[in-house]
Amino acid sequence: MRATYSRVSHESLTACPHPLFKGLVYVLAFFHAVVQERRKYGKIGWNVPYDFSESDFSVCMEILNTYLTKAYNQGDSDIPWGCLKYLIGEVMYGGRVIDSFDRRILTVYMDEYLGDFLFSTFRQFHFFKNKDVDYRIPPSGPKTVYIEEIENMPLANTPEVMGLHSNVEIGYYTLAVKEMWTHLIDLQPQTGESSGGITREEQISQVAQDIQNKVPELFDMDVVRKTFGTDVSPTSVVLLQELERFNKLVDRMQQSLAELIRALAGEVGMSSELDEVSRALFNGHIPAVWKKLAPETLKSLGSWMSHFKRRHEQYESWVNEGEPKVMWLSGLHIPESYLTALVQAACRNNGWPLDLSTLYTEVTRYRSEDEISERPRQGCFVSGLFLEGADWDMENSCLMKSKPKALVVELPVLRVIPVETRRLRLQNTLRTPVYTTSMRRNAMGVGLVFEADLFTTLHISHWVLQGVCLCLNTD
Repeated sequence: MRATYSRVSHESLTACPHPLFKGLVYVLAFFHAVVQERRKYGKIGWNVPYDFSESDFSVCMEILNTYLTKAYNQGDSDIPWGCLKYLIGEVMYGGRVIDSFDRRILTVYMDEYLGDFLFSTFRQFHFFKNKDVDYRIPPSGPKTVYIEEIENMPLANTPEVMGLHSNVEIGYYTLAVKEMWTHLIDLQPQTGESSGGITREEQISQVAQDIQNKVPELFDMDVVRKTFGTDVSPTSVVLLQELERFNKLVDRMQQSLAELIRALAGEVGMSSELDEVSRALFNGHIPAVWKKLAPETLKSLGSWMSHFKRRHEQYESWVNEGEPKVMWLSGLHIPESYLTALVQAACRNNGWPLDLSTLYTEVTRYRSEDEISERPRQGCFVSGLFLEGADWDMENSCLMKSKPKALVVELPVLRVIPVETRRLRLQNTLRTPVYTTSMRRNAMGVGLVFEADLFTTLHISHWVLQGVCLCLNTD
């Protein structure tokens, strides 16, 4: 805000005769600072980091000047809030925003920061207030009044000022340490003895053999196809596609591990690809050649192997015992395809048009899949979803504020129900994005699986600013 006001001249602040202009410029400067500060908190701030610049602020200040001067000259006491919100939030700042959920955050800020309540005589407006700080609009006056207010602000701001939960600061520092730790691992010596007195090559060979023993056999696709016969349902098609992808991954793992063990024994030469695999296994990372064929993940090698084993168990159960009563979505390579298949099956059974059908979700009272005895008649139960930015109140079946230091909590089992869009009537629910990992989705939109409906007793804007989402995988 100090940097913004250093570029605002006295002439531009006094150019508009409207008495509320200076106050609104201060509000705009606060908004400009907040949208930039959110970038500090990574993906929970913005899905895509945007480069909001001083030119955005300058043009929006001119917009304020134009509209307020016009209102003043016409003797109109009403400020055109609708036009200002659209031009500032949708056109100028929103013009940079390419993600729909990020655009939703901007819209909420516009509703929070622009309105007649700013200058209400009955109740003073505060951007944020607690026992330590009070962010407010200073009384109208020369530029020095606003500079003084900015100088009195604390140098370290809490995330609550931006509408975020205090827990996001823990996430910010955790991420910084993880990056530092990754660089330290990459910088460690790649030769000589490792811990335990064994050489680096011996340790890599042990890890490779251990993983090789855990890699399952390939699924026999011909046998699996025969079990379905001629009547193949949409979800069965998804299973066949999933097994083919899983087989490719298993085959690549078997091949690279066998070649690496031979290369370490000196039987064949060490290629650049095998060198990358050996380095990854030594550092506890997933080799790049495996990552290309596996679902997106941020897990380390040990956690990923547990995840890999559980994926195989779900596929095996699906092949031998039929579709699981509760689907572990994280265990699927492309979970979106399974949810699409559910809608297709419902449309086929009920005669609904596919393009006018969607998914509705509701959180059950089941804490785990062990409590569920059978599949629902329509749709499915989904387990293994993790809530970020909020907590779940089991007693009232609604969103609640996060507990201190609880960054991620597991959501109870979710029921997914295909419905016709015209029959869907939602009230007091937050349309919550479900992402594959905590990296959310990128600029190309990759990473979003579907949108869940979570019941809330608080206003939706509270959760939007807190960056609430669901993830299929923890880090």
